[in-house]
Amino acid sequence: MGSEAKLNVIGRSSAVALWGLAGTIVSIEACVSAGLPGIDIVGLPDASVSESRKRLRAALAYLGIPVATQHLTINLTPGTVPKVGTGFDLGIAVAVLRAQGVIGFAGTESIIHCGELGLDGRIRPVNGVLPTLHVGLQSGFDRFVVPVGNCHEASLLAGAQVKAVASLAELVNIYGGDLAVPPLPAVVAAPTPSTHRPELHDLSEVQGQDEARFGLEVAAAGGHNLLMRGTPGAGKTLLAQCLPGILPPLDDAQAVEVAAVRSLRGELESSEGLDHRPPFEAPHHRSTASAMVGGRKPGSIGIISRAHRGVLFLDEAPEFSRDVLEALRQPLESRQVQIHRAWGSMVLPAAFQLIMAANPCPCGAGMQGAEVHCQCTPMDKRRYRSRLSGPLLDRVDLQLELLPVSPADIRLAGAQESSAAVTERVLAARQRQAARYADCPWKLNAAAPGPWLREHFSLSPKALADLDRALETGRITMRGYDRILRVATTLADLEGAEAPTADRIRTALALRSQDT
Repeated sequence: MGSEAKLNVIGRSSAVALWGLAGTIVSIEACVSAGLPGIDIVGLPDASVSESRKRLRAALAYLGIPVATQHLTINLTPGTVPKVGTGFDLGIAVAVLRAQGVIGFAGTESIIHCGELGLDGRIRPVNGVLPTLHVGLQSGFDRFVVPVGNCHEASLLAGAQVKAVASLAELVNIYGGDLAVPPLPAVVAAPTPSTHRPELHDLSEVQGQDEARFGLEVAAAGGHNLLMRGTPGAGKTLLAQCLPGILPPLDDAQAVEVAAVRSLRGELESSEGLDHRPPFEAPHHRSTASAMVGGRKPGSIGIISRAHRGVLFLDEAPEFSRDVLEALRQPLESRQVQIHRAWGSMVLPAAFQLIMAANPCPCGAGMQGAEVHCQCTPMDKRRYRSRLSGPLLDRVDLQLELLPVSPADIRLAGAQESSAAVTERVLAARQRQAARYADCPWKLNAAAPGPWLREHFSLSPKALADLDRALETGRITMRGYDRILRVATTLADLEGAEAPTADRIRTALALRSQDT
């Protein structure tokens, strides 16, 4: 193709600009024009996208296609959407080669490209391939080109026709070009942060604590938030680490959501297929609000979103900063994190189950039977408990007091029920909820609106008498009223009953307000 023809060709390809798990289809245009040699990239690119022109120039020179004497203009549209990350490299390279006439295939615009370009022309893996494919499928694209290092991840999503390539020369030849493929090994793995699996336990290891074990089962069956207060060594952390073992496995759609979050962080281990285990996050109490919520920069995922579809465990909850604790309030209600920063706004998923553990006082000894050892003043205890604010506790369905384990609990308890046995009851309760909420946007009792439950079960004033009295006297709020009704519904599901009764409502009220 002559130089005059090249000047009239606009090379095009497509990519995805991710914004959390959401994204926008980006049309990449490239043209060769008269002017001083150089490469201009326009359309709100960030620093990593702007630097792609250097990687592109080096890679094309390595493949024998120098562009040092040409003026290239690359436009990323829509121009109002910020473009972040090195995943645009491959789409930019394809658009440029199409504009130069090296690629004769005219359908590159109908294919989503994702990958980072190495200086030797090899395609390196990038983060966020799974959400990129998801956005593309939702937008009507069904063909994708990804790095070889991301092929296992891309295979997790059904319905996508994925072509994994190891080098730019290989892709050019697929598109009808004729380049010699350098004899270099494919880049199959990108450096990723080390992933640490939290330590999990079986309920058979828990000695005593029958009420806490029952509360944990109720929390698992209905997806309820839980607070455990007790002296050090009472088993709070052990119980929390048993919760993932009695939760039902994630379905395929939920597992894909979890995998997409891990993909954005570069922590997805996709060689073994979808992971159906609920996530379990236990951050240190010195974690900052920015680390918990995320959004320090576009695409950064916080701990709250990492716990999506799983469990967020705050051990020593009163020791967390007030900013962290108050940041939980909005996600607990909306089940998502809305981030607003100077660079823009972003919504991240946050449908997690909150489990908190706390000591009764700063020294940890201020429980019944251990008060003689406590050195804290009443003011110290009140100040310590007030670190968990009323509005936050109002969103916690179950609040339990754990007494110290006694020698009798160890010697007389016998064999404790295992997590497997509890899981069977939890699964049965979840199946009842799935049938009840088959036509509803929510699937668990913890998310069911109070008005819907009252209307569905046609609860009588007699059954609601204790709740009404607690609301009138100010012991609970209207939010607490609905949450107690949700817990009572879970109690009914665990027992295989048709509806919550007055006794179950009283039990739910006691589990929430710590009354006997």
